[in-house]
Amino acid sequence: MGTTVFYLVAFLSIFFSLMVIFAKNPVHSVLYLIVTFFTFTVHYILLNAQFLAVVNFIVYMGAIMVLFLFVLMLLNLNTDNEPLKSVLVKVVGIIGGCCLVVTLIGSLKATAASDPLILVNPNLGLVKNLGKELFGPFMLPFELSSILLLTAMVGAVLLTKKEKV
Repeated sequence: MGTTVFYLVAFLSIFFSLMVIFAKNPVHSVLYLIVTFFTFTVHYILLNAQFLAVVNFIVYMGAIMVLFLFVLMLLNLNTDNEPLKSVLVKVVGIIGGCCLVVTLIGSLKATAASDPLILVNPNLGLVKNLGKELFGPFMLPFELSSILLLTAMVGAVLLTKKEKV
């Protein structure tokens, strides 16, 4: 059952990532990217990495991708404003695509020869263990990073605030 779900989600990941690339409308591309991140969340759950699944779901799907979607909708991109791609950009894209195909073929050959991974510790990747580490020996760096993020957020708000003349 787990293998079938993995292959189904892997196929969906590849399909929606290709839809991100080949979508003509940038808004549709961002929506496909959100679905791709959701399939990555399912992969993290299958790997027993609940914390990564939650962070991927909240941070990437909930914040960053929605921000990209709003920015694209506010920019109102038209095909009239889009410049034509040069031949050099097209050649570099083809070379990059060929490198991707070679990498995929090499990884498929490597997976055919390897054994499946068996976890020695089934509690690996649980949020409870991460919480014990974060709020134990790493309490001070954790709190300092939260103060740094709060300061950056206040600075961003102050930079975007328009002054009254």
